[in-house]
Amino acid sequence: MTAKTYLIGVDTGGTYTDAAVIEAQGHRVVASAKSITTKGDLSIGVTGAITAAVAKLPEGLKPEDISLVSVSTTLATNAVVEGHGSAVGVILIGFDQAMAERTGIAKAFPGMPIAMIGGGHDHNGEEAKPLDVEALATAVAGMLVDAFAIASAFAVRNPRHEQRARDIVAQATGKPATLSTELTSALDAPRRALTAVLNARLISRVSMLITAVRRSMKDLRIDCPLMIVKGDGTLALAERVALRPIETVLSGPAASLVGASWLCGAKDFIMSDMGGTTTDLGVLLDGRPQVAEQGAEVGGWRTMVKAIDVKTVGLGGDSEISIGLNGALTVGPQRVAPVSLLAHRYPEVVAMLEADLADTEGGSLHGRFVLKPFGATAALTAEVTPKEAEILAMIDERPKPIRKIAVSSAAQRALASLKRKGLVQTGSFTPSDAAHVLGLQDNWPGPAAELAAKLMVRFRDMKLGDAERVQGFCREVWSETVRLTAKVILDTAFGKSFGQHELVDAVSSGRARLGLAKVSLSPSVPVVAVGGPVRVYYEEVGRRLDCEMIFPPFFDVANAVGAATGVVAQVVTVSVEGDGSGLFRVHGPRGASVFTSGPQALLAGEEQARALALEAVQQLGAQDAQVQVSMTKSHLPDAVDDNGLLEAKIRAEAIGRPETGHR
Repeated sequence: MTAKTYLIGVDTGGTYTDAAVIEAQGHRVVASAKSITTKGDLSIGVTGAITAAVAKLPEGLKPEDISLVSVSTTLATNAVVEGHGSAVGVILIGFDQAMAERTGIAKAFPGMPIAMIGGGHDHNGEEAKPLDVEALATAVAGMLVDAFAIASAFAVRNPRHEQRARDIVAQATGKPATLSTELTSALDAPRRALTAVLNARLISRVSMLITAVRRSMKDLRIDCPLMIVKGDGTLALAERVALRPIETVLSGPAASLVGASWLCGAKDFIMSDMGGTTTDLGVLLDGRPQVAEQGAEVGGWRTMVKAIDVKTVGLGGDSEISIGLNGALTVGPQRVAPVSLLAHRYPEVVAMLEADLADTEGGSLHGRFVLKPFGATAALTAEVTPKEAEILAMIDERPKPIRKIAVSSAAQRALASLKRKGLVQTGSFTPSDAAHVLGLQDNWPGPAAELAAKLMVRFRDMKLGDAERVQGFCREVWSETVRLTAKVILDTAFGKSFGQHELVDAVSSGRARLGLAKVSLSPSVPVVAVGGPVRVYYEEVGRRLDCEMIFPPFFDVANAVGAATGVVAQVVTVSVEGDGSGLFRVHGPRGASVFTSGPQALLAGEEQARALALEAVQQLGAQDAQVQVSMTKSHLPDAVDDNGLLEAKIRAEAIGRPETGHR
């Protein structure tokens, strides 16, 4: 009888960290758990989720029986968006001033040391100029940084100068160095350089998370491989990802899409993953996620890292509810800690809300709190102004009313800056609180949500609301959350946004009429709803859109399921170019080689691509990998065979299951 294989998937979201234990052969989830995400120290939430999931294992199953732990994380995405990262030194080989400016590095990261070094290759992979080793050594010695990013002109045609530079950096400093050619095979040197910089800035952060997860595994006696989900939904060994953390951007939505497919078995659908902070939407067609081949865009940066084509909007159960001067209600896009969650963790919040209600002056700051991020350490991780330092000294791990902290416009500006820097978090009324008042949710029971709703009604209506008014306000919050969700699902189905189009608004608002006409717009494929809050909102979304809405089993931990059930994959691209005179150059990760026969060049290119893809996927932790090769060709006008080849692109994709077992 074949022994069963058990896997653990973990996902760190904006509000919760999820864990799920999968029995692979039986295609079933045997245990799942959630823990509050501790943004100050993600390892606390990860350890809590794994510990809680292990505690729910069926009788007779021990932590030692786990064969694989796999983690999807928002760490890289958040760091890029928020501008956080290590100090990096940049080595640009064979770049002129115009190329260096096109990278955007100096503008994006003022003060980052950049050295332009002689060297590089031409488009044929031939050395354009010898690498200036002496200048490189001098530049490296003068950079007081934590990591290096190295990019060389036409390095995708010949990476030798990048590789030599890395050896020099390692010998001189012992610091990690990111090579642009290790992240992408595209020719655009300036974008390659920027991607290498973003990667180098993330190495220490992702390494710390990996160390924390390994520590948790050791404490729980889980002795098996650790893998990380990449942005395209595939897996890789943690030690490999530690050097290429940029590849984990959009890891969370990618895991959700993989998990949704595994849980529901459908091959064509729109996935909508609602969490506390965001709603992520992706498309699965013919069982394959749609991938943004032009590179993932995160935080305004267009990287050269392959990731799923995902739309992310600031809409979740913990979106901030605000009221404009005209009384209009707005949901998001900023996330705050729900008042009911704060009161659940810190019971004194209820008394603070009651004190706000007793203050008859009213005000927009009533019912709003500030505290340090959950799990925050005492050490500062960002520079602060004197005013910010003054405000920060007044804030600790327990909530305080914002109205007692932000007592002036200068203090309010300082507080907003501290929040942007991730040094504090705020709490106020959210859709989750409204759902608690309406009886649709009971994660954090107690009177806090209703007290906060009364404050919101008083501020909007300029008088204290009765029970009917409070219920009505909470229904408005719920309905607006549903409307925004329906709209973004339609945008995904259309493949574009129609903005505030009146037809879209009529449908997503649930009116289904415009004038005397009935209006209906529906996705042509099912919508698979995953994420903790979806049951609260998505049944109504399905009614308004008149579409099939699927809630797969364990929908609330689909992202963790996806982390555990992904495959290991790697793509290698090799190009072949003919010059019209009978010479054919093969360009690949191994450099350039010249042939006098087109068919021989194609055969050599295919063999190189196949071998390198298989080698790469095995290094990432795959077993029993299979390689698929595709080839596109273009020929000279009078060509009769491949000796008239002008250009060919050879793409080899190796796919395997992650290697499991005990170390």
